[in-house]
Amino acid sequence: MTQWVTSQQGDSSSSGDQELMMIPRWSMVLAIALFVGMQYIFHEVMPHHKHELLPMRLMAGYWWGALVASYALLLGYVSRDVKRRGMSAGLWMLVCVVLPGGIGSVVYFMLRQPILSRCPHCATAMEGSYHFCPQCQFQMAPVCGVCHRGVKITDVYCTQCGHDLAEDSVPARLRSYSD
Repeated sequence: MTQWVTSQQGDSSSSGDQELMMIPRWSMVLAIALFVGMQYIFHEVMPHHKHELLPMRLMAGYWWGALVASYALLLGYVSRDVKRRGMSAGLWMLVCVVLPGGIGSVVYFMLRQPILSRCPHCATAMEGSYHFCPQCQFQMAPVCGVCHRGVKITDVYCTQCGHDLAEDSVPARLRSYSD
């Protein structure tokens, strides 16, 4: 339940850090190895020409190394994000690897499912935008008692119908303060 609460109440400044922490270690190690491998290819394996500019060769090696390393990090992120969203990991990893030039990753980001959260009462998987659990009617977020639209926990009146929210019987866990 702690993970659910932190994911719902996390501020926007730390959400990017949490997304970066999803990249697995194997992907980081692979990215470093691929970057070093590209440097080896550009500086040892490929033939040097007599009138070649060294800065251009260095820049090309770093650029290709960063590109391949970024692709490995992207694959690692997709492998974890697929599981978090309840999608088929094998299928999406195959799509991301087989389609060239990162097109598979673009397709994944366009078609991915929303993040599912769990109801703290019955553990049913549901979308984060739901106000009530579809299985047990557990109230997940504050809503107006008349029009049943979502409201902020600090609102006094409903922004849609003008209903006085203090008249509603709000669960104690959703009250920000008592009068």
